[in-house]
Amino acid sequence: MLNRNFENNFANTFKVFPAIGLIGPRQVGKTTFVKKILAEINNCIYLDLESPSDLNKLTDPEWFFLQNIEKTIIIDEIQQMLSLFPILRSVIDRDRRPGRFILLGSASPEFLAKSSETLTGRIAYIELPPITIREYNEQQKLWLRGGFPDALLSIDENIWWTWQANFLKSYIERDLVKMGMRLSNLKINQLLYMIAGLNGNLLNINDLSKSIQIDQRTINSYLDILEQAFIIRRLQPWYINSTKRMVKSPKIYLRDTGNLHYLSDIKDQQNLSRSPILGHSWEGFIIQQICSQLADNIKPYFYRTTNGSELDLILVKGIKPLVSIEIKLSLSSNIGKGNTLAINDLDTEYNFLITTEGGDYGLKNNWQVVNIIEALNHFEKLELLR
Repeated sequence: MLNRNFENNFANTFKVFPAIGLIGPRQVGKTTFVKKILAEINNCIYLDLESPSDLNKLTDPEWFFLQNIEKTIIIDEIQQMLSLFPILRSVIDRDRRPGRFILLGSASPEFLAKSSETLTGRIAYIELPPITIREYNEQQKLWLRGGFPDALLSIDENIWWTWQANFLKSYIERDLVKMGMRLSNLKINQLLYMIAGLNGNLLNINDLSKSIQIDQRTINSYLDILEQAFIIRRLQPWYINSTKRMVKSPKIYLRDTGNLHYLSDIKDQQNLSRSPILGHSWEGFIIQQICSQLADNIKPYFYRTTNGSELDLILVKGIKPLVSIEIKLSLSSNIGKGNTLAINDLDTEYNFLITTEGGDYGLKNNWQVVNIIEALNHFEKLELLR
């Protein structure tokens, strides 16, 4: 099993909060991780609420929890039994020792809403993203296959392709419907394929609505569900306190490039290198690598004005842009006029041009040319990462 970078954050949080909510998309490795904890901590109980025998153990959950008060109790698929949360609150309030419960939930807004409402001050959330470039250093393979462990580590591209097909089928037929996406499987597929075609572009709700023949309000609610399910990312534009005419539509990305490439019929590196979505795929890959590791107080945006100022990504703390980032799928270190205008608008102290090879060297006008690993190393020194 790959060592995950979030493990230190998890260990530190485990020492402070009575409950930890471990969230993330299905198949990202949450259960594998907690089973590793089971092997390392003897005083643990693991319950899978999709298992009838484990459900039976919770016929009287308060009694069960109190009988095992000295143990860490791990509850997987907790969204299957949301009625547990008031009982968890009561049990925790009798003994607020840290590390009492680890709660695993996949793509469930009900889990987040119910747990945050009932366990306020008692629970901390940790998102487990797909595998990142700092955890797996074969960049081309990670970019092509995406970061879901079983997909990334498949023995060949055919197995990877089959995994992607089954993963999306499972999400469509199981999770998305449970989360409130009241569409036929055909329509959900159509929506996902259209999002793949829009990847890295400005989101036009009106065009989506007309193409799928669903009203705009419903499309927006379904995009909310896809975002809550960790399938897409809507990157918002930065325009606070600006006197300039700004682009105010978000850009849309499929978070995992493996999902993107499957939906775009890209089966191998050769297909990818010839694809018209190559540049946007690379941009989305880099944005996912950065955003999945940002500290909670650092927010990502893009920047674009109607007069040509633009940046692929900016990192903001509070209302202050700290870092400007331009992403290029080339060895070129040329900075465009629009990028120069943008950093002048934003007055960012740190400006990075991320290329495939990098080199970590400076250019005039306060730019640093880096690859993604070099960029993340800089961000870590600037205390922008978890």
